[in-house]
Amino acid sequence: MKMTTGEKVFQVILFLFILMLCVIAIYPFIHIASISFSAPKEAGRFGFHWFPRDVDLFSWKQLLTQKKIWIGMKNTTLRTVIGTVLSLIAMALAAYPLSRKHLPHRSFYTMIIVFTMFFSGGLIPTYLLIKDLHLLNNFWVYILPGLIPTFSMLIMRNFFMTIPVEVEESAKIDGANDMRILISIILPLSKPVLATLGLWAAVANWNAWFDAIIYVTDTDLKTIQFFLREVVVTSADAEIFGRVTGAANLQYETSIKAATVIFAVVPILIVYPFLQKYFVKGTMVGSLKG
Repeated sequence: MKMTTGEKVFQVILFLFILMLCVIAIYPFIHIASISFSAPKEAGRFGFHWFPRDVDLFSWKQLLTQKKIWIGMKNTTLRTVIGTVLSLIAMALAAYPLSRKHLPHRSFYTMIIVFTMFFSGGLIPTYLLIKDLHLLNNFWVYILPGLIPTFSMLIMRNFFMTIPVEVEESAKIDGANDMRILISIILPLSKPVLATLGLWAAVANWNAWFDAIIYVTDTDLKTIQFFLREVVVTSADAEIFGRVTGAANLQYETSIKAATVIFAVVPILIVYPFLQKYFVKGTMVGSLKG
């Protein structure tokens, strides 16, 4: 169908607008990456950095020779993988019964769960609870407290409610129990929402840093985000800056911080393209029913 002149103009304007949004979103990563590979003088230059004009790999060498950054990467990777898998399992086990109309007092249970989205005990009671559960300086402190995000679980519940009841009834006629229905029927039909909520859980686990500050003092359990904060926010990491003294320390500080940011961000960015096709569908369908 041939477009009118007005439609062509609109298409051009829309394309330019989307292109501008893409540049705004992508440029900060290009800027930081360029600084991380730049010599100190170039890294400290004001203005746009589209590519490193004077390539210097010292900052990356300084960063990648630190033992604890690899410890942090290992802990964060384990936290993300284990936390995401267990979170999806726990959310499915909670969301499925709440999505069934024949569950007694379903509305009451849902109301109690929603209540936790608006009210909490606060930091001190939470810390005392974590202490009494013997989770201080324990890897599971990264996993268990946030195992079931309420909002994500409600989205999964709403998605399960969109699956026709007839599918479940036919399975029951064939002798399947609730667990078999969940594993063999409901979850395979829920790939979009599982991918979406899995991505949310993975990003949340990867970016988390506050619990590593509050509940963990053991260096061997620290995450990459804790290390990133030490370098970028406080510049307190004596090891990474310790080998560069005097004026050189200040000159290389900017590029070292940029290299740390790229090192911590890129792995989670790589995951997104593999889940992108499920993302919009899972979010929209899971938000249809209340």
